[in-house]
Amino acid sequence: MPHVIALLSCNMVSFAAQRPQRSKAKKMKQVRTKEKQSSRNAGFGIEKKEPLWRCVEGCGACCKLDKGPAFPTPEEIFDNPEDVKLYRSLIGPDGWCINYEKNTRKCSVYPERPYFCRVEAGVFESLYGIGKKKFNQAACSCCRDTIKEVYGTHSEELANFNRSIRSCDAT
Repeated sequence: MPHVIALLSCNMVSFAAQRPQRSKAKKMKQVRTKEKQSSRNAGFGIEKKEPLWRCVEGCGACCKLDKGPAFPTPEEIFDNPEDVKLYRSLIGPDGWCINYEKNTRKCSVYPERPYFCRVEAGVFESLYGIGKKKFNQAACSCCRDTIKEVYGTHSEELANFNRSIRSCDAT
């Protein structure tokens, strides 16, 4: 899966020589901030933190159940014919889930939604064979792909999702 990795490079020696003297408290705050920023960057022996998946309210891209040929069919996803039957029964005439309320962009049965509508590590393990260690990475990638397919690559929904997962990196 492609990742966008920002690499920062700066000459710390010349930077330190050019800045004015700061109080000890300001220096410590700056060091902590730089450590936090550098831990997000790959390279130079620093491990990149994995994004933490989370749902963005008002998106609903996953509720577009008939996504077209770019996505696997229910028969390719599910082993159980009852799951295929349930999935197909949820597809409305416009391809959206019958439980998706377009005016509010919310699921009307969210607490009782089927297991396959839940973005959880256990579901990804059982349906796609993706373990807990790779869950966040896979879930973020799946959401991005779905949002791009449903709303487009330059959509506000994609921008909102990307901002959301950047704002809560896993530790």
